[in-house]
Amino acid sequence: MHTNSRIRFLSFAVLVLACGYVPLLFAEAPFRPPAVPLIACDPYFSVWSQASELTATQTTHWTGKPQPLTALLKVDDTTYRLMGVSPESLPAMEQVSLEVLPTRTIYRFASATVEATLTFTTPALPDDVLILSRPTTYITCDVKSLNSQTHRVQFYFDASGELATNTPDQQVIGTQQTLDNALALQIGTVSQQVLGKQGDDLRIDWGYLYVAVPKAFQPHTSVSSPDGLRNGFINGSEGAPQPSGNSAVASEVAVGAWMDLGNVATDAVSRYVVVAYDDLYSIEYMRTKLRPYWRKDGWEAANLLEAAVAEYESLMSRCQQFDSQLMADLEQQGGAEYARIAALAYRQCFAAGKFVADANGQPLQFCKENHSNGCIATSDVFYPMSPQFLLLSPTLTKSVLVPFMNYAASDRWKFPFAPHDLGTYPKANGQVYGGGEVSPENQMPVEESGNLLILFGALAKIEGNADFAALYWDQLTQWANYLKDKGFDPENQLCTDDFAGHMAHNVNLSAKAIVGLGSYAMLCDMRGMQAESDEYQGVAKRYAEQWVAAARDGEHFRLAFDQPGTWSQKYNLVWDRILDLGLFPEEVFTTEMAFYRKTQNEFGLPLDNRSDYTKLDWISWTATLTEDPDDFHALIKPVYHFLNHTPDRSPMTDWYFTTTAKKRGFTARPVVGGVFLKMLYDQSIWSRYASQDTTQAAGWAAMPVPPQTVRLIPTSENDTTAYRYTTTQPESDWFTEEYADGSWKEGPGGLGRTDGPIQTPWETSDIWVRRVVEIRAPVPERLALRIWHDEDAQVYINGELVCQLSGYSTGYEVYDIPAKSLKPGRNVVAIHCHQTSGGQFIDFGLDAVQMETKKAIEK
Repeated sequence: MHTNSRIRFLSFAVLVLACGYVPLLFAEAPFRPPAVPLIACDPYFSVWSQASELTATQTTHWTGKPQPLTALLKVDDTTYRLMGVSPESLPAMEQVSLEVLPTRTIYRFASATVEATLTFTTPALPDDVLILSRPTTYITCDVKSLNSQTHRVQFYFDASGELATNTPDQQVIGTQQTLDNALALQIGTVSQQVLGKQGDDLRIDWGYLYVAVPKAFQPHTSVSSPDGLRNGFINGSEGAPQPSGNSAVASEVAVGAWMDLGNVATDAVSRYVVVAYDDLYSIEYMRTKLRPYWRKDGWEAANLLEAAVAEYESLMSRCQQFDSQLMADLEQQGGAEYARIAALAYRQCFAAGKFVADANGQPLQFCKENHSNGCIATSDVFYPMSPQFLLLSPTLTKSVLVPFMNYAASDRWKFPFAPHDLGTYPKANGQVYGGGEVSPENQMPVEESGNLLILFGALAKIEGNADFAALYWDQLTQWANYLKDKGFDPENQLCTDDFAGHMAHNVNLSAKAIVGLGSYAMLCDMRGMQAESDEYQGVAKRYAEQWVAAARDGEHFRLAFDQPGTWSQKYNLVWDRILDLGLFPEEVFTTEMAFYRKTQNEFGLPLDNRSDYTKLDWISWTATLTEDPDDFHALIKPVYHFLNHTPDRSPMTDWYFTTTAKKRGFTARPVVGGVFLKMLYDQSIWSRYASQDTTQAAGWAAMPVPPQTVRLIPTSENDTTAYRYTTTQPESDWFTEEYADGSWKEGPGGLGRTDGPIQTPWETSDIWVRRVVEIRAPVPERLALRIWHDEDAQVYINGELVCQLSGYSTGYEVYDIPAKSLKPGRNVVAIHCHQTSGGQFIDFGLDAVQMETKKAIEK
């Protein structure tokens, strides 16, 4: 071994031993995550490296869109790249190792003279939601000499304005700020349409990105072009700063900071930056905008940044201790490879949701269906992700259930089964999936009802009481009765694996219903309702016996009761063991496991016989069915193998092909929190983590009552409307009030091809429409746009952009817009609608908004 290589290896070993977690150093092989979490706070503030080496590619948002972060290190007279691909002329310092822990990602680099460690720490500490909800990530650079000499070292970091925009061509403004203990850089869009978009493949374009550095480091900070900032650092000059208050295209602006580490010897010298995002408002819940939870006591961005700097040492210590403990517990329960999978899943799960404060300052958590359809607070998403929340804190679990259950208990939800979702992220204004609030068609009645009964049962088990379930007893009872009537042999309907389509007589779905009934019986018993407990326990046991007889198919159990020769993973059975329900005989678990072990492919066990694709979360559940460590390792090892070999370099998918390791779909979803289910079998570990809940939330506010609207300007649904329109790209001022649209075609609304009340055909990819509306009464104090858009739409009133919508709606939806854009008399509303696939339609109206004063019962 070359001398310098030997020195680097020994130094690396010492650093790993010092980090507080020893066993993984000697595990079988290095872990190569498909993508590496760098900043992982919420669905909008989520930056990843989609390569094995941090200098091999530019960093991206989880959606794959560019969100460049750059780190450079100047050692004596040589400047190296530590993160990013620019400047290409600079050499990349050799990356020695990569380690992903629950709250930290650690890269280690080495040159001939120094060793550098770059650590990304997101303090996702579950015992304290105030800390967990902070949208902050620390990027720490530690440098030490590898020889007897000292070396002059400087560290540089910049973040692109693209982190604050949906598209790189949006205009941003950057400024510098002085805080009590730090210098900060702020960048955000000019438009600032807070909560102005909903959908899936989106990035935030409201609020502000911050980069803060402690004053003690005497940093140089600047807002400028990326090349100007980097060249300034390389050449030892300040570069050309961006004039304060001037706007520029996001991709051409960055906020940068660099600092001197002095003469570095063999003792490591450390510097860090704080990267944060203040979204101002995070979620719209029943047309009420909610603040992020960290703001619940009136904090502003300055408070967040000052606290982040002041608490750096304590948070680093807490994160190290938490990582060490959790990794040790994970490895004890499932081995080194399982621990690595769970560590990679940990931040991804939290980063696909947002914690906000309700009117009482209590935490609510809204998860997002990343890359599947963009729904918010989806039952069949938070059901598979729940093991991470259940393990770590009762408060975390309740924060997910409260907004969903309050909606289910409201007069908005009229069906005898549980809802599917609360809307499209970040707007939780009511279910949009399937038949929405109107029709039971294309819903998941058995799936969702079973999900909620099981989750309430699991929560009650760890708390030792059913007090929380009592708050929603009417709904839980209604759903238990629904499962009693409909659950054993489900009708032709969807389950959580809805991508596989409708299916009747689903055996695994039946198992969920049976376990859901057993969970309800357990809740009844905890509440002292012995007669009811006996009744539902009897039904569940009778159904379980019938299930065994009807589903048996030789050496395994069927996919559907009426389909011999089929099979599927029976992952829903895990709760029978975890909750000690005693419903299914041991033979079911051992028979299924034996079949799974001989049926699985190189990269995992298929979901069922219909395809070789699988779900990563469900395999991690199925692997626990017998509670036999050998069975668990047999099913988990191929999953680890998949993550190490998949050619798709994106955040962990949960849906992939078991023969090729290629992703079938779904990226960065929170369902990967399901890998923590193995930990729920050990009551001592589960109790230890749950008991550390310092938030102990209670006394949630009532669900906001949506404001009432009064029609001001009608839609085409209930009146005759007149539009001017063109399908040819118009002049740049087409949306202004004064624009002459006489050459445009004229027709009644709505305009479309397949959806909505169509009066005028529109079949091209783009349409530009203008409509004159007359306001004969005083302009209301609060104004709403009522619009059906399929797909993306930009809406202008009298030349002002008031709303920008992505994706599509399946009916008229309501959005608050600035009332000042409207005036008495003549107004011009102009809309550009862009269509890519499927149906297409555009129509709108305007409503005056009136606030409702009644309150619901607080939970």
